[in-house]
Amino acid sequence: MAEFLGFEFRRKAPVVAQDLDEFIPKQNDDGAVVVAAGGSYGTVVDLEGSAKNEGELVTKYREMVMHPEVDAAVDDIVNESIITDDKDAVVSISLDKLSDLPDPVKQAINQEFKSILTLLDFEHQGYDVFKRWYVDGRLYYHAIIDKKNPKEGIQELRYVDPRKIKKVKEQKRKKVTNSPIGGDSTVPVTGQEYYIYNDKGFGGRPSVAGLSTPVTTGMKIAKDSIIYCTSGLLDKSNSLVISNLHKAIKPLNQLRALEDATVIYRISRAPERKIFYIDVGNLPKMKAEQYLRDMMTRYKNKVVYDAGTGEVRDDRKFMTMLEDYWLPRREGNRGTQIETLPGGQNLGEMTDVEYFQKGLYRSLNVPIARSQSDQSFGLGRATEISRDEVKFGKFVNRLRSRFNHLFIKALEKQLVLKQILTQEDWKEIAPLLKFNYAKDNYFSELKENEILNDKLTAYQNMLNVNVIGKYYSHKWARSHIFGQDDEMMERMNTEIQEEMNDPILNPPMLPDGTQVPHGGIVPPPAQEQQGGDGQQN
Repeated sequence: MAEFLGFEFRRKAPVVAQDLDEFIPKQNDDGAVVVAAGGSYGTVVDLEGSAKNEGELVTKYREMVMHPEVDAAVDDIVNESIITDDKDAVVSISLDKLSDLPDPVKQAINQEFKSILTLLDFEHQGYDVFKRWYVDGRLYYHAIIDKKNPKEGIQELRYVDPRKIKKVKEQKRKKVTNSPIGGDSTVPVTGQEYYIYNDKGFGGRPSVAGLSTPVTTGMKIAKDSIIYCTSGLLDKSNSLVISNLHKAIKPLNQLRALEDATVIYRISRAPERKIFYIDVGNLPKMKAEQYLRDMMTRYKNKVVYDAGTGEVRDDRKFMTMLEDYWLPRREGNRGTQIETLPGGQNLGEMTDVEYFQKGLYRSLNVPIARSQSDQSFGLGRATEISRDEVKFGKFVNRLRSRFNHLFIKALEKQLVLKQILTQEDWKEIAPLLKFNYAKDNYFSELKENEILNDKLTAYQNMLNVNVIGKYYSHKWARSHIFGQDDEMMERMNTEIQEEMNDPILNPPMLPDGTQVPHGGIVPPPAQEQQGGDGQQN
């Protein structure tokens, strides 16, 4: 095997792979190019042009964001996904489901996750990182380590342009004997995986015979040296990763074409123009044309002001679509005639443009009401939130869940390099990790308070009619009304017992039957009244 640039995780002792019955290779949504096994010089005939089109697609997506409507929609999505709060962290890791892990290991995982956020500068650059991933549909980071001391972990995470790097999978053929269909056959098996980096990119023009630049042209990078996160969306052939903006390409082109057509129509039809019918009698063709030009020159006066230079010039020799029409008339009985061509009547009609604009926002999963400037933003009851806003919130949650792959892959490399966990241990705990993003505090508190009030009202109504304890148990109420599972019930019972024994929350009783004031400070005994002689009575 050729030597790779970067680093690669290797086991100290060889592990025998399980011999599983499989007839198709494992399918991933990383858009890797499948090539024939053959080291670093394997080639592939790319008839679909996926290697070429991927670079052009990323460029196309970035051009789309330059349009104001798309930029506004992307800004709404990113603002909802990444919220910067002075009090809370932008994103934090939750290890509640890892109850079997020792506390020192949990603390180490928390600390290393904060290190990953620091390397990404996510507190300040989180908006830009998420937007770059959302627009391009893929995100590459080069994990740089100290090869002399890899236990120090990742030293730097450096962004890589997705148009200059490509993931490659080598595919081998495995012979299968005693096939059910009779005889021997071969099935594809995924082999080695690595990345190819080309500073010139893979989005060039096709070469001879219509083939694109070979995907294996460039530096060969080890798989573990690259942190790779995609949108999870693939094209119809399941070979090319596309962005969430891909479905908005056609609506955006339609909107731009209609707007351009509307502008051209308004410019050409807005002014009223005159039509001059010039009687040329029986003059020959050349004489008639000369006579018509003379009449145009005599009555035509076009004075133009140049705002760039401040000059006033005469452009009477030019005739454009916005000027008058001069038409010859032969042997007419009416002679020269002048008529007025009316301008456009429905120049203020924008229904078609608004229709395609709504279609663009609909393709980007952004509520249409957000594109209307006359719509006010209300922070009332959570029950008044529109259905589009609820769907938009679920869409943002799906984006966050997919973006978490960046944290998971970076954290895996950090923990394995520092020997906090092994790769086998990581595979067990990775599905149980959860990441919490900061939320808009005001609206979140309103929604949570309303939900809690509704639960308390339902529970109180059941107590008032003596349903709890007669037809339903308290455990059922805690499970179905308050949504507590067995683990949460046990934790709440423990906390309630601790609070009952806490003198601050439950002050002890005094001899006179009153409770100790809040804070647990017992007042001194009252002084007995003294007599006139200064002696106690």
